[in-house]
This record gives sequence, C-alpha cells and structure tokens, in this order.
Amino acid sequence: MDKNTVIGFALIGLVLVGFSWLSRPTEEQLAIERQQRHQDSLAIVERENKAMELVYTQKESTSFTVARTEKVTSPFAEVLTGEDTYLTLENEKIEVRISHKGGRVSYVRLKEYDNYKGEPVVLFEEKESIFDFTLVTADKRAIPTKDAYFRAVQEPGEEGKSISMRLETNEGNAYLEITYKLAEGDYRLACIVRGIGLNGILSPETESLALVWQQDVRQQEKGKKFEDRYAGLFYRIVGGDVDNLSEAQDASEEPEGRLQWIGFKDMFFSAVLVADGGKGFGTPKLESTVLNTNGYLKHYKAAVTIPFDLQGKEASELTFYFVPNKYALLKAYDAEKEEAEKLKLSQMVSLGTSLFRWINQYFILPIFDFMGKYIDNYGLIIFLLTIIVKLILFPLTYKSYISTAKMRVLRPQVEEINAQYLGQDKAVERQRATMDLYNRAGASPMSGCVPMLLQMPILIALFMFFPSAFELRHESFLWAKDLSTYDALVTWDAHIPLITPYFGNHISIFCLLMTATQIVYTKFNMEMTATGQQQMPGMKPMMYLMPLMMMFFFNEYASGLTYYYFISTLITIGQTFIFRYTIDEEKLLAKLEQNKRKPQKRSGFMKRLEEAQKLQEEKLRQQKQQRKR
Repeated sequence: MDKNTVIGFALIGLVLVGFSWLSRPTEEQLAIERQQRHQDSLAIVERENKAMELVYTQKESTSFTVARTEKVTSPFAEVLTGEDTYLTLENEKIEVRISHKGGRVSYVRLKEYDNYKGEPVVLFEEKESIFDFTLVTADKRAIPTKDAYFRAVQEPGEEGKSISMRLETNEGNAYLEITYKLAEGDYRLACIVRGIGLNGILSPETESLALVWQQDVRQQEKGKKFEDRYAGLFYRIVGGDVDNLSEAQDASEEPEGRLQWIGFKDMFFSAVLVADGGKGFGTPKLESTVLNTNGYLKHYKAAVTIPFDLQGKEASELTFYFVPNKYALLKAYDAEKEEAEKLKLSQMVSLGTSLFRWINQYFILPIFDFMGKYIDNYGLIIFLLTIIVKLILFPLTYKSYISTAKMRVLRPQVEEINAQYLGQDKAVERQRATMDLYNRAGASPMSGCVPMLLQMPILIALFMFFPSAFELRHESFLWAKDLSTYDALVTWDAHIPLITPYFGNHISIFCLLMTATQIVYTKFNMEMTATGQQQMPGMKPMMYLMPLMMMFFFNEYASGLTYYYFISTLITIGQTFIFRYTIDEEKLLAKLEQNKRKPQKRSGFMKRLEEAQKLQEEKLRQQKQQRKR
C-alpha cells in the first residue's frame, strides 16, 4: 500500500468521524425522543388494559380486581385496596377535602357564597371530578393514581393547613408524594408533586407524568341558559394570550406550545390549575362538553403532561386557584409578579374585547368600584352610573338633537321640493334639490348619526359589563332579588314551542319596562325626526318591531342590565323633552336662512355625493334613450 492510498483512507476516516460528530442529536432532540418512547409506552399499556377489561367484563368485580392486580401491579400491589376517607384543609375562604383514594382534591366549598337555592357554593364533589396521574413502571405497566390509595402524613401543628399524601411501593422507602398547602386567608392551594426513591421502579425514560383533570361544572345561578353562555374552559400558553374553547357548543382543541394554566370557569366561579416554575403543561388536549343534565352546565377535561424528576431532586409545583371571578381579585394576583410571570387570570372575566374591554377596565370598573365603597345599594349605584354616563355623552346627545332639529325646521321646504318634483322619474332631481337645500342651510342628514355612532362603544361596553359584574350577584333592588339574573313577574313550567327556547319560561319585569319605554321613545323620536322625505314602505312598523325583538333577546339577561337600559331610555326621553322646549326653533330656522346667503363651501362628502348623483342621472338618461330606440 503506497503513501497516497494511506493518506486517502485516513482522510475518509476523518470525514466519517467528523460527519458522525456533527450529525449527532442535540440534547433537545434526545429529550423529544425519550418523551416519544414514554408516550408510546403509555399507548401500549392503554391498549393492553382495554384488552384486559374486555376479557374480564363478564366476571364479578372481585375477580376482575384480583386479575387486574396480578397483571398490572408489581411494586404498587398493596395500594390498590384501601378505605376511601378524606382529610380537610380550610381557612376563612375555602374548605378543601383531600381523599385517600387518588390522593386528590375531592371537594371544594367557597365559604363566603351561596348558590341560587341558598345552599353553599360547592365547586365539585368526589364523583364530579378526576385528578389522575399515570405512573409507568420499569416493566411498562401503567398505574393510574385515581385507583390507588395514598397514606396521609401530616406534620405537627400543620393540621388543617398542610398535608402530604404518599403513594407507597411494596418496598416502603420509595413513594410518590403529593403535598397540599393552603394559603392563609386566600383561595390558593399549592400542590407539590415529588418522587422519592422511584428510580428503578418507574420507567427510566420517565421525564414527565401524564395528568388528566376533569370536572362536571355545577349550575350555581338561577338562569341556567344564561349562565351557560359565560361558562367555558380557558387556558393561557406560556408567554402568550389567554384563550378559551367555545362556550356555545361541544369543543376540543390541542393548543400548540406549553400551557401556563388551565381554568374551568363557571359564570361567577372558577377552578384554575397553574403550572409554577415557567415550564408549563406539555402536550395539552382540552375538551368541553355541554351537559343537558339538570343541575350541571358543562364537562371539562384537560389531558396534559407535567415535568417530573425521577431522581427526586426537584419537585413539580402546581397551584389550584378556587376563586370567585372578581376582576379586582384576579388582577391582584399579578400585582407583585414580573411581566413574564403574570397569569392574567382577570381575562377570564367577560368584559369584551379590544376597545370595549379597555372602556370597562379603565372607565366603568373604577367608577363602579369607587361608588361600591360608599354605597351598599347596587340599584342606586347603577342609577348613578347611568347619570354619569349620560353626562359624559351629553355633548354628543345635544349635537345629535340639534342636527335633527335642523332637519325638522327645514321640513316645509323639503315638502315643497317633493311637490315640485313628483314621480319616480324625477327622484334624482328631487334628491339633488333636497341635498342642495341642506348644503346651503348648513344641515346634514349624516351629522345626527355621527354622535350616535360615537356613543356606541360605551353602550356596547356596558352591555358586556353588567352580566359579568360579580358585585351584582345576589344583590337585591326593589322587586329584583338578584341583579345578576332575571327578575320574573310570571313563570310557567310548560314547554311552549318557539317561546321557551328563545324567550324562556318567564317574563322579566325590568325587561318589560325597558321594552315599554323604548316603544314610547321610538314613537316620540319618529315624530321628532320626520323630515318630509319619503320613507321606505314598512319602515314604521319595523321601528316598533325592534323593541319587541330586544325584549325576546334580553328577557333572560341580568336584571341589572335591563334596569340600566330602562333608566337610560327614561333619561333620554327626558333630555329630548327638555331640548324640545328650550331650543328656539324659529331662531334656528333664521340662522339656517342666513347660512343660505353666505358663500357656500362644499365639503368633500357633498362633492362626492353630487358627482354620484350626476352619474346616476346620466345612466337614467341613457336608459331612457335606449328604451326610445
């Protein structure tokens, strides 16, 4: 072998070694591969367990338990039987029960609140929830913790505040420990998961634990249909925005990325599970199912993974938030956190999006909270809030009325134009003459619409605010016992087609009053805004139909909202009367006549409108010529 051949083989060897070194998998790729092998193991175990269940379906439950124990368990054989008892942790805010079976939270009661029946607000009981980790043993067997019995360990002096639940192996010195710590005077419950001595017992590829969390959400408020609109499964991707599954129908989603928290939300209460430490929940699969069972709204399910240190050096830290959906309370949990650590739980409160949420956050809520410090009656607070909003919108309302008054005083001249240009063939000339009159007088049909449009964001924001205002819950005013739900004048049990599905089985008093005042205002406003121009056929009945349609829409809404609209409409009617009898329309007409004599400065809008009219006239002229031919 000559020298060149040796050099050639050496260079080939170096290339192969270099290529192998450069193409080796990264630590991240190795972790993904280990995670995939772990998931594949779980899938194999799940298929095996399902096959076993089919084999033993026809056998007695005791025989099935023994057979399953022999097949599935090895180090955890002794913990698959036991007594299902519980221990209680509680403070001034909540009462939590920890069950020996599953080592999980099996009961949560919020002490300060009652449901619509006057019973304590219980978020869930044992049969209504699941909190289940899956342990994969070294021989690829799956152990669901929900079927195993934990042993309680409690430090002296920590009774009622902290407890550790241990799932012990046959060896005794190896166990899975879940420690629960209840914060003093708070709604938070820490959940710390740690493995002790499980290296060699669990699969060596274990870097995470599969977790399934489920809950049947109870009906807490009087109007189930209305409450159901505000119940949803919420979540936040680490470093991202808060999102939620559809509240209106069954939904499922597999968000991309790790989740910082998952929230099972009712209208006014939530159970939230937060992954502390910034690592988040992996491979999330979320489901929301609408329940038609009496007393329940939805079924939520979250299947995720949490990081797990098999060596036991680091714990997996979670935190439960069993909270009322008070905006200020949820916002306060972020007060002392860095921006990257903020939870943004307050976004679960339905205050609208973009501009509407901004109005509620920085305008409506501060006023509402400030008055709540000094006034106990929330009906009075809503009344005062309505007056404040009306005062703020007064300049726009006044400008809108002046615009309408200008059109009204010019009505006789418009009627003269209509008489001069009779017939459909002169519609364009009639319209041009009318717009020319408005332009010379300094009036505009659009000027009355712009102020109304500027008011809409506040009105829509208030529509979003009242149904979500926790402060109105169980607050009475006049005949309304609860401003957060409907105030029924009449109720019935029979199912009436088209009525019950869309209107409900009741008639709300404030909704009825709101409808009546809006009909009165519609009639009054139509008389005030008549300009002498021809209206579309059927427009007048349609204007009266709108308040009736709103009655169907708002009958099941919060009485606080319909009370606000009722008061707001009354004030609007009062303002209109005051404007009508304080504004001298003769002087206004004289001013408009004076405007006619001034040099005209046409706006860009009027120029475009005139150009459009000329084009329309030209098209009509061409059409007439074609018909003659």
